[in-house]
Amino acid sequence: MRQRAIWSAVLVVGLALAGCGSASDSGKSTSSDGKLVVWDWKSGEPFAKSYLDKAKADFKKKHADVEVEFVAQPFDQYYTLLGAAIQSGKGPDVMLFNGGGQIRDRVDALVPLDEYVAEDKQRLAGWEAFAKDGKTYAAPVTLQGYPIYYNKEIYQKAGLDPASPATTWDKFVADCAAIAKAGAKCFALGNKEGVGIQFWLSSLGSTTLTAAEYDGWIAGKRDWNSPNVKRIFQTWKESGDKKMNSDGANSTAMFNDSFALFQSGKAAHVMGLMSDVGHWQDFNEFLTAEKLGVMKAPVVTAGTTPSLPYDGGIGYAVAKWTKDPKVAADLARSLSSADALKAFYADAGAIAADTTIDVSAGGPAVSTIVSELKSGKPALHVALSSKTLDLMGRLSQQLLSGSVTVDEVVKQLAASDQAG
Repeated sequence: MRQRAIWSAVLVVGLALAGCGSASDSGKSTSSDGKLVVWDWKSGEPFAKSYLDKAKADFKKKHADVEVEFVAQPFDQYYTLLGAAIQSGKGPDVMLFNGGGQIRDRVDALVPLDEYVAEDKQRLAGWEAFAKDGKTYAAPVTLQGYPIYYNKEIYQKAGLDPASPATTWDKFVADCAAIAKAGAKCFALGNKEGVGIQFWLSSLGSTTLTAAEYDGWIAGKRDWNSPNVKRIFQTWKESGDKKMNSDGANSTAMFNDSFALFQSGKAAHVMGLMSDVGHWQDFNEFLTAEKLGVMKAPVVTAGTTPSLPYDGGIGYAVAKWTKDPKVAADLARSLSSADALKAFYADAGAIAADTTIDVSAGGPAVSTIVSELKSGKPALHVALSSKTLDLMGRLSQQLLSGSVTVDEVVKQLAASDQAG
């Protein structure tokens, strides 16, 4: 796998580390002097060059006299550094955010972009992940989703039909037993950071919760005492109890150790990503496009319908302290312009927010993912606050180790969620 920073996926890690580094001096807003400063965690990567070149060229057409400077921050300290800048009221003009709690927790420091991005609303998808209280705060660059990938070659070795993965949870568990006899684990799981449970919650959400429960969850009306909500955490515990997961899940990093287990053929499935890591393009390099499958989540609750969980992945926002919000918003728009996003997809393999991009040459897996976007639903974990996600990560580790019950888990999560 190419070594690269975790762009869209970094949201799931929480990033609450006390940063030992500091923001660059060039991170001060200087738009009044004909300069815009952008913070992100990826502009220093070689594979970002074409994307940034296209975005800069688009912006130059609108503002030839404005200089743009990108300051790449370390991704594991990004939100700590950004938090310090927000507290001081000084920092970059434009900044990269993950969709969901990370941006929603910080909208007081951002400029609503609705008046500036109206022309882009039809072309781009994923806006909801960057919105709060009816206002939009970032222009989406990628879509982030959580497809279940599987290895067709392991299916064949286990005597299973690679073209027909299990459609119910009970059948899936039985297939996992066959896979174990063939010498592989069912799931490649990395939960050292407490991230695995987030993917699990969202991947199995549509096949465990009723449609009304799902919609209510996204709308903020979550019944943590629902038997179906508890069932999601019970399947998580069941996967550990029945040794369906790769060994040492709580001591295995998702990025990128769990994905390496899947790529090396040691596990038949992985709940992966649509972004630039742990995704179809990486897996194609090792398994080949012909051996890589994408399956719908198995039905846990009868009568439910599987859907691909996805939201806006990453997007660029504008700081409230910038001198000229319109110019800064134009830069955010250029960073999500059509040519820039085509380059992003071509070089990084991420599913861009512009869903008109042709992905047919990427192979069956990416074509399947894109075909499911129309019927997809927002990911359940993205609707939760970063505080509740952090707690859920710790509790998920305890569930796998057997030191806490499902009832205790949902009780603590309910209290955290209701506290806001």
